[in-house]
Amino acid sequence: MSNLSRRRFVAGGLTAAGVAVAAGAASMAKRLGLVPPDALGPYGPGETLTYAAHRLVGRHAMAREFPRHMISAKPFANSTVARNADYLAHQAAGFATWRLEVRGLVARPLELSVADMKAMPIGRQITELSCEEGWSYIAEWIGTPLAAVLDAAGAGPNARYVVYHSHDEGFFDSIDIDEARHPQTFVAWGMNGSDLPVAFGGPLRMRVPRQLGYKSTKFLTRITVVDSLAGYGKGSADANGGYSWYAGI
Repeated sequence: MSNLSRRRFVAGGLTAAGVAVAAGAASMAKRLGLVPPDALGPYGPGETLTYAAHRLVGRHAMAREFPRHMISAKPFANSTVARNADYLAHQAAGFATWRLEVRGLVARPLELSVADMKAMPIGRQITELSCEEGWSYIAEWIGTPLAAVLDAAGAGPNARYVVYHSHDEGFFDSIDIDEARHPQTFVAWGMNGSDLPVAFGGPLRMRVPRQLGYKSTKFLTRITVVDSLAGYGKGSADANGGYSWYAGI
């Protein structure tokens, strides 16, 4: 065999081995639940590496919490769509009529008022809402740990994701069950010592401090516990529009 043929033979073998290793790694990642729902997009390999790395070595990491004196004096409320008549009716009633539905793989489907939420376990955190567009700020968030909501509903052992929907039609997002049960993941109903203002997503918003701000969906109305994101596109309205499904920071 000539040197050229030998080099081609070796190169071909290494390529085949590399493909086999990559395929094996992809298969293992899928079995371990380390493949995000947007893995088939143009940035899929990078999305998968980021998500898998965070889950393998940062599963229990905590978002930084700040002292009270670092709370932003004038937090910036990014623009939102105009509130429709249904929302305005809830607002006129002091949000007494607002309900958060909890459905899906749960033993006890729930329909919770804001008062119900406030009667559940309460958590507080002073964390930064980190925005990819630059309007980040630090605030005290007060709310109910999402884990407490899932426990109250009796989330089943097959639960892998939590899908959450906004009052804004068509807007939804999702997180995996590890993020959902993380102690800093809240259904927030308070901010800086008061009820959560409308401009910041009141009366209820998701608060996911370990991920970028767009994962902290405003005007929360429904939570669905699922074992698969099939039927949800790339896992969220933002991901379907080109953002990353997993936005870990």
